Order: sequence, then structure tokens, then C-alpha cells
Amino acid sequence: MTQGPEWHFAERPAMERLKAMGYAVVPPADHAGLRDGDNQVLFRPHLVAALMRINGIDAVAAEAAHAELAGIADNEAWLKVLRGDYSRKIDGFETRQTLRVIDFLTPANNLFTVTSQLRVKSEKTRRPDLVIHVNGIPLVVIEAKSPLNVKDKTGEAFEQIKQYEQDIPRLFVANAFNIVTDGALVLYGATGSPSKHYAEWRDPWPKGEADFPDPLAKGLWCLLEPARLIDLIAHYIVFEKTETGTIKKICRYQQFRAVNRMVARVLEGKHRQGLIWHTQGSGKSLTMVFAALKLKTHRTIASDALTNPNILVLTDRVDLHGQISGTFLACGLPNPTTIDSIRDLNALIGSGKDGITALSTIFKFQGSTQPVAHSANWIVMVDEAHRTQEKDLGAALRATLPDARFFGFTGTPVKKDDKDTYANFGVPGEGYLDKYGIDDAVADGATVPIYYTGRKTDWQVDEARIDILFDTWFAELDDDRLNEIKKRGVRIEDLVKHPRRIELIAYDIWTHFKAYARPDGFKAQIVAIDREAVILYKRALTRVIADDLTAEGLSPEEALARADAMSACVYSINQEDHKPSEDERMHAIRAALVANYLDAEAEKQAKKAFGRKGEDPQFLIVCDKLLTGFDCPIESVMYLDKPLKEHGLLQAIARTNRVFDAKKRNGLIVDYIGVCANLEAALASYRADDVKNAMRDLDDLRSQLRTAHAAVAALLKPIKRMARDKAGWEKEFNAFAHVLGSEDKWFEFKGRARSFIALYETLSPDPSVLDFTADLKWVASFLLFGTQRFEKRQAFDQMSYSEKIREMLDTHLDATGLSVTVKLRHITDPGFWDDFDAEGKTDEELMTAAIRKTTELRKTVSERIDDSPHQYGKFSERLRQLLDRMESAQLSWADKLRAAEELAKDIAAEDGAHVAAGLSPGAFGVMQILADFGAVQQAEDLAISVEALYTDPSTAPKGWWEKDGLRKDLRQKVRSMAHLAGLTQLKDIPDQVEAYALKHFVEP
Repeated sequence: MTQGPEWHFAERPAMERLKAMGYAVVPPADHAGLRDGDNQVLFRPHLVAALMRINGIDAVAAEAAHAELAGIADNEAWLKVLRGDYSRKIDGFETRQTLRVIDFLTPANNLFTVTSQLRVKSEKTRRPDLVIHVNGIPLVVIEAKSPLNVKDKTGEAFEQIKQYEQDIPRLFVANAFNIVTDGALVLYGATGSPSKHYAEWRDPWPKGEADFPDPLAKGLWCLLEPARLIDLIAHYIVFEKTETGTIKKICRYQQFRAVNRMVARVLEGKHRQGLIWHTQGSGKSLTMVFAALKLKTHRTIASDALTNPNILVLTDRVDLHGQISGTFLACGLPNPTTIDSIRDLNALIGSGKDGITALSTIFKFQGSTQPVAHSANWIVMVDEAHRTQEKDLGAALRATLPDARFFGFTGTPVKKDDKDTYANFGVPGEGYLDKYGIDDAVADGATVPIYYTGRKTDWQVDEARIDILFDTWFAELDDDRLNEIKKRGVRIEDLVKHPRRIELIAYDIWTHFKAYARPDGFKAQIVAIDREAVILYKRALTRVIADDLTAEGLSPEEALARADAMSACVYSINQEDHKPSEDERMHAIRAALVANYLDAEAEKQAKKAFGRKGEDPQFLIVCDKLLTGFDCPIESVMYLDKPLKEHGLLQAIARTNRVFDAKKRNGLIVDYIGVCANLEAALASYRADDVKNAMRDLDDLRSQLRTAHAAVAALLKPIKRMARDKAGWEKEFNAFAHVLGSEDKWFEFKGRARSFIALYETLSPDPSVLDFTADLKWVASFLLFGTQRFEKRQAFDQMSYSEKIREMLDTHLDATGLSVTVKLRHITDPGFWDDFDAEGKTDEELMTAAIRKTTELRKTVSERIDDSPHQYGKFSERLRQLLDRMESAQLSWADKLRAAEELAKDIAAEDGAHVAAGLSPGAFGVMQILADFGAVQQAEDLAISVEALYTDPSTAPKGWWEKDGLRKDLRQKVRSMAHLAGLTQLKDIPDQVEAYALKHFVEP
């Protein structure tokens, strides 16, 4: 085993923590005896013993079950097996018997093991760092990386997990989740999760931070302590069906904590209610799913209190009802029943049946006064609990289910003077049974922070001066219209909807959107004050965009059509809309309301298209709809022109807080109405601590940018930066690399630089960034250079930059000539060889060239070995030696450059070796495989025959690579050919040949 930094800092400490929790260590020497081959992942003796121990069956039946389980190739099917949904015919029993592979009620009756370097053979052979087995079933893969690598979610550890999932899928068939760790930070994600969804389990409830000696011990205990691990498997993993496929999801710590607190309250029987605040965007609907799953199945609990409970989930809005019922159905919860009428509800809850899961709106309880029998067996989860007590609905609910247990959920904090919600769902002195606030979600990366900025126009609305402004702005109105408005009283809507004001704001919205959101494919909502304003914004925005597109060269007709498609209006229809009006302006507005109205199906399609990158609409213009319950991560900015406050404001702004990708670092509220200027007053009814960071002033971000820049500038201080050409820039880069000196200082700089760049691109195009643009170009360019210098690898930072930053940097690199310095070239690029010319180069230039060549060769060797390991594997050791030479103080940089050149020439020679051999590249590659297995005589002829086998349509018709039967037949033919040639390793040769064929003989 390689005793590298990962072993010392992460892998070995992780094994020690797991041993302390009761895990048995399986040494690599035992792998062969526990498996039926390197391509198998179940530890057969462990699984067979567990089947016998847990189910009381004999060895013959257990072996047969193992053979059947080994053939299951679907992750969702395996989760059902793990949860006890597996049966088979057992001799001596007339009916099929349920067989459990995990004893959930008695954790100690299971075998928990950890092993390292488990060699799993497939088309590519891989060895994950650590694998957790429970009763011989591999459930968790742990990838350990040296410090500083794991915090970057585009880093090597995540790429490695993705590589394993792709290359050795068999290991992940039964997998529950994966972990990456650097020996301190522990992040986890469900099977198949992209890196952005990996998260830290921050709260070790019911323990505290002080109960653990270090962060690694805490992180591993939270996820892998035996009783917690089987609880996670039993109740906290779901497969959610979406239109684009099935997504596997695992709970976050606040969901685990809240559900287990709910279950504990039901079990103890002392209190019959609890209030849960989980902020918007943190997975509240999924928390309800996990709660229902544990309350219904309670696999880890034996209690009469949970024998067969009824569960009722209530909402107070049709859109929320659709959202939550959709989540329940998509997650496959057992038998959820959606209630469509009061009659259906009464029939269901009055049926006397148990084990029901019902989803309804609270309005179905309107007027209900008669209690139902056995109401103590009902557990009611009420969404947005603070709203359900209105209009006697709460009283009707409790009259119908007087002895039920009630758990109230809310996505916004409860107001400090809201006594009803606390009385109906809280426990005296408790406040919330579980709280997961705005700051918690942002700290965990469950949501992005929301910033706001005010945009002043010449038509700024000031409610205190409403009459004066009206007289000024509407002076052109005729006297009759002026008197009519003044008679009924001037309203803020009259000012907000002034046509000139709408036009100016529409222009500002489009200008801001083009620079801020559009480059990275993000989208926006415009929140207008009412339905008429929606139409006014639609017209104005379409005109602004059409004018812009016409200036770019589109015909007026094309520009108008394209501009019109870029926005969609979402509002409710009114029966007045179809009526004619003698008022010409009102008649036109009504006609436009009818023309732009989207019925339920059209609205659904518009929302879906809005959620897809690159499709229109880019804007949704709304006034009331889609300000709650609308979950669309691609939305990064909301243009607000409606005076919202309290709950309505918190709900609306949260449309921008969903996580999307690495480029979405925050949501932004652009305020045209002055809400943010009076934010404290707008949120005064909440406890200050609950809402203090609901929205953050963009000035805070500007201050953070200044601080981050100062931190970088402090490290740059020793060097003078006045370069005007490529040579000057390279000189400065070399000087700064010398100043940094050590890897530790490099990683410190890299961390500061990334923070600076992230804040810059978050604020861009805000004018505040302009003072830092020159330094940003220098720092971002040096990151590319420094990664080669200090890490001998290619930098991938620029891949995570926003499009606007990447475009700026690419232009800068090309304009300065630095692209030659910092961008790697391929060995097939003619310019690749220029660096090896040492004549006239200073020692510093030789060093730069040697490091760049080594970095390029590292990438080249990796690609070549991945492409044809038998042909290029011999270069692996030479690359390692070259990397060692780079660190040698005894060799000059000229010598190091010559060593790199020798390696490069030998690789290039190997690339053309097939020509000298008189073989095609494919046949030559096959011959290398055969040679490694001892083929000497007839190796060329055999290689040509094998290539023909995989390229001749008669033996390998198009699509052979997708058909298991054909692939098996081809392997059998290779086996026969190898046998006739006198080769002996007849199992491995066909596998290796097929792996090569899949890379080289598959037609596009």
C-alpha cells in the first residue's frame, strides 16, 4: 500500500475512528477469500452468515439467496432489499419467505466492516480508498484526499468518486451514499449525486461538538455510527421520479434531527404537538416525506405507538398541495391518497381504517364539527402552519381530530406576536421543536445567500409625497380624469404604473440582466404591483429587447418575435377581463390580459421552459402567482416593483435562493420600489435574529470584496507589478512564485485568490468591481501558472468561473501572449516542442519551460495509459522519476528540461511504433495486450485477427457494444483464438481485449 499523505492524513485516521465505533477491519489479504472473483463486491461468507443468523435459515438456502442477490443490478431495487422487501422460496415452507439482510431492531446483530484498497475489476480496474460493508454488502465508499483538496467541490476527490461510479458500477449497485474526506472535513452525497450536492453533517445531535476529539471523528460518527447508518438506510433515502429521470436523495442533518424529534415525541406520549421551522429552499417537503416514511415503517423501532398510524398532510394553498403531494408520489411513499373533495375526506377519515396516508388542503375541513373515532391514531403534519388557523379552520380541524398529534411546519419564521401558532403547535417554553434558519441553510450550502440593491430612477416612488408626485407626473391628464382619480384618492399604484416610469425600469432591467444573469444562463422574475402592471412591463420589455436585437442586425419582425418569446406573464384571469370598456386604455389592458393569459397547462409548460437553461422565457412577469411554492434554481435575480412586507416578502425573495451550479453564488433582489430601504420596518413583526440575514445589503458584498482584495494584495506586496508585455508578466510571475516559495504559502495564496475572484464575479457588473479588474486579471492568470509550478498539474479553476469572467480572462491571455505561458499544449501540437530549445534561455526561463513540460507530460501519460494501459503503462514509472527530478536540487533546470524531452520523444516514438511494426494502431494496441500475457509467436497475426473480429460487420455488427449477448460471444471467440495460440490466462485476456475494443473499435 502506498503510504502517501492521503494515507497518513485521512485514510488511516478514518479507519481508526471506525474501529473505535465497532467496525471490524478486513485486510486486503482477505479479499480473495471473501469474494468469488475480483469482479464481485459482495463478501459472500459475511452475507451468508448474516442471512442464516437473522432469518434462521440453513446454509443451503442462504447460499442460494446470495447467488440471487448477487444478480441484482439496480440501486433502487437494492434499497428495497436492504429494507426487507425481499423474499424467495425456501425448502420446507409452502410460501415464499421474507429474508432480511439487515437486522434493524438489533444493530449489534449485524457485521460492520471497513476495508481498504478493494480491487474491483471491470472494463477498468479501480481500488477505492475505503469501502464500508454491512453483512457483506458494500454500502458506503470513502475517498480520502490530502488536506486542502476536498473543500473545492470541483476537486480530485469528487472526480475520483465519479470515476469509480462510471468504471466499476458493480460496487455502487447496493451503495447507499459516498463520503469524501481530507482527514478533517467530511462530506457525503447519495449515489450518483453531482459534487454540488455533497454536504457536511454539521450538527451531531443528540450529541454535541464537545463529545468528539476532532472533526473527522464527528463527521464519521454522524454518518457511520452503526445504529445511525442503519437508521439512514431504513428511513432517510428516497428515489424521486422527475420528468428527466430518477434522482436519489439522502437526508440532511436538519431533516434527520427534526424527524427523529417528531418520532420521539410520538413515542413518549407526553406532548401531542410540535412546531418546526425549516427555512425556504432547505427541503421542507422532503422532511415531511422522511417523517411519513419513518412513522409508517419505523423499521428501527418496536413500539405500540407506531403500530399502524394514519398520517394526514395538510396545506392551505392549491399550489403547495400540488407540490407536496407531487413530492410524496414521486418519492414512492406507500399508498398516499390525494383528497379531492370534502366528501372524500369525510369518507376516508371516518372509515375507521388504519395505515392511511392522506394529502389534503385544510379547506376540506370547513364547517366540520363531528369528531371521528380513533383520532388518537392520526398524526397530522400541517404545512405553513401559521396560515392554517385563519377563519376557524384550525378549530374545525381539531374538532374533527381531537386526540390527534399535530406537527406544524413553516418555511418562514413565526411572527413574535403570533400566539395562535405557538398555542396550536408549540409546547410552552419550547418555541420550535426544530429550527433550521436562514443562516443555517446558507452556511450548509443548502441555499445561497440573498443580496439586495436599490436602483434609483428619476421616477422613484416616495409614498410620503404621493399627492405631490401625482400632480407632477400626471399633469398632462385631462381635468375629468385627474378629478376622477383625486376623488377616489391617489394610490401608490397610480404612480408605480406611470408609462414613462415602466419604460425606464424595463430598460434598466434589460441592461442589468444582460450583464449580470444572461452570460451564465440564469433567469429572472419581474414582480409587478398588479395585473395591469404585468401587461405594462410585458409591452415595455418586449419593445426594449426588440430595439436591442434590431440594432444587432435582426429584422424588425424577427426581433419582435424573439423579444416577445423572452418573457411570459403569469397571473390569474378575472371575469371582467372579457368585458368591453368604453375607456380606451382599460379596453386595451383587458384585451392584453386575455391575450397574454396562460391557462393551467400553458403555465405549466412556461414554468418548465423557464427552468431549462437556454430556452425561453428568460423572464417571468408576475404580481401574485409564483411568489410562493415556485422552486426554480435557475432563477438568480428578482426585479421587485411591488411593496411587499413580512411573510409575503420572505416568501417572494426566496425564489432566488435555490442552489443551481457553482456559478450561482447568491440570489439578487433588484429593488425599484424602496422595500429594501425600509427593510427593518418591512420585517419588524419577526424576531430580529430570525430574519437578520434574510436579505443582505449588496454593500456588505462590496465590503467583502475590498477585504478579500486586501488579503491578496498583502501577499503580492513584495513584488512590483508594472508589466506591459508577455516577458514582463512572466518575470513578475516567476518573482512571485519565488516569494511564495513553499507549497504551504502557495495554498494560502490560492485560497485567498479564489475568495477574491468569487466575490468579484458575484458583484460583476456592479461598478464597484472596476477598481479591482486589473488585479483580478493578474491573480487569475497567476493561478494557472502557479498550479503548474507548485502542483505540477493543469489548473481547472477557470472552468468554474462565470462566462463573463472567463471571456474577460481569455481575451486578456490572448492579448498579452500569456496563453502560451499558462495554457497547456498537447504532445501532437507542433508548438509543443518549442519549449525544449534551451539556447539563450535564462535559468528562470529554463525552470518555467521544464515545469510546463512536466505538467503537460503528466497529462499526456495519464491520457495514454487510460487509452491503452498495456502499451503505455511502462511510462508511468518514468513519469514518477521525472516528477522526483523536478524536486531535486542536484540537477540543473537544463538537465530537468532534457529529461522531460527524452520522455516526450519516447512517448511520441511509441505513438508511431505501429508504423514501424507494419500494423494499424488498433492491431498494435491489441498486440501489446497479448504480449503482456506471454504471446511471442504469432502475436502479430493473432492481433490482426482480433482486430478484424471487432471491426468486421459480420462478426461485430454496429451497436455490438450495447448488446451483452454479442459482447459475450466476441469474448468467447477471443478466448478460443488465445487458446489455439497456446496462451493460458484465458479468463483475463478476453476481458482486457474487450476493454481495449470498447475504447478503440466503437463507431461514433
